[in-house]
Amino acid sequence: MSGGVDSAVTAALMKRAGFAVVGVTLQLYDHGAATARAGACCAGADIRDARRVAERLTIPHYVLDYEDRFRAAVMEDFAAAYAAGETPVPCVRCNQRVKFADLLETARDLGAAALATGHYARRVEGPSGPELHRAADAARDQSYFLFATTRVQLAFLRFPLGAMTKAETRALAAELGLPVAAKPDSQDICFVPSGGYARVVERLRPGAAEPGDIVHLDGRVLGRHAGVIHFTVGQRRGLGLVDPRRPDEPLYVVRLEPAARRVVVGPRAALAVARFALREVNWLDGPPPPEGRAVSVKVRSTTPAVPATVFAAEDGGARVELAAPQHGVAPGQACVFYDGTRVLGGGWIAREPAAVPAPAGGAPGGPRGWQVLPGFRSARRGFPGRAWARCLPGRRPRVLSGR
Repeated sequence: MSGGVDSAVTAALMKRAGFAVVGVTLQLYDHGAATARAGACCAGADIRDARRVAERLTIPHYVLDYEDRFRAAVMEDFAAAYAAGETPVPCVRCNQRVKFADLLETARDLGAAALATGHYARRVEGPSGPELHRAADAARDQSYFLFATTRVQLAFLRFPLGAMTKAETRALAAELGLPVAAKPDSQDICFVPSGGYARVVERLRPGAAEPGDIVHLDGRVLGRHAGVIHFTVGQRRGLGLVDPRRPDEPLYVVRLEPAARRVVVGPRAALAVARFALREVNWLDGPPPPEGRAVSVKVRSTTPAVPATVFAAEDGGARVELAAPQHGVAPGQACVFYDGTRVLGGGWIAREPAAVPAPAGGAPGGPRGWQVLPGFRSARRGFPGRAWARCLPGRRPRVLSGR
């Protein structure tokens, strides 16, 4: 129970269905500035709201201290990804490594029959077991953020809001007299006060915001920046510069080179991507056949799904070939596979080795004027394993409060 209306109605629906419901709220981070911020979640005011809902529903409520594992499994990964020139999705990591890993195991240890959440997604019983599907309300669908859920976890999970609209959820909350019926929705990144993610990255990775050059694809230096962590692939706003050769042509961030402290920019056409690799792939319906599988994919949570073919790779990853090139496919984002409404799985968009023009003078190891960049996999090999070890410390969570 995050303290919001969705988890409150979820608890109410499970109680109405006859379950003996126990409400659990996770204290995930040192909320500080976020404690009283409207739109935060898992902050001080939200914990109090969750308790008020539990009192209204007359169910037990506990607050579990997950700060250490949340920092290791989500916040450190978030900072490392930005420092590596990626655009992370911390909500997926939180579901994957905290809520559906540690918390789910805690629920099993306590003898619970299921773990119910307020996500807008559907769990459908299929011929081979439970399947993950989009929510009935397309505008609220959160299945993209659940792609890393395993089949074993899915069997234990319940999503009571999957067939409801947000308006129906709020109406039911009001009907039940829940004190959070009109509470604003939480923001995506709960631990980033007022959208200042760069400050969080700098605090966790001192020196990550070192200045460098903004370089055109053809090698010309167009300006300076205050750190690659302030940019994402596909970004247009905030560059503060124009190409003197083509002043009427907008510039976009095409690639980030953290090792060289360079932001590479170019025209929108340079963002078009027809194929890319994925790492840490989760197959909810098993890997595709050797000839690939026709699917639809979402490369960002806010973009529509588009036709593609996905192929399994020997390294546990996958290769995606789009039916038509897409713009702004960013390393670190999730790519999720769908068959109609069903989620087939997904993975993380990998940072591929590339050759780009370097400033005048060239670089060793390649033709004059070109510099070969190191690939993502070699630069961060082993990091996910270390992060995983830290997010499973082997200790039961400390109960901060309960009744």
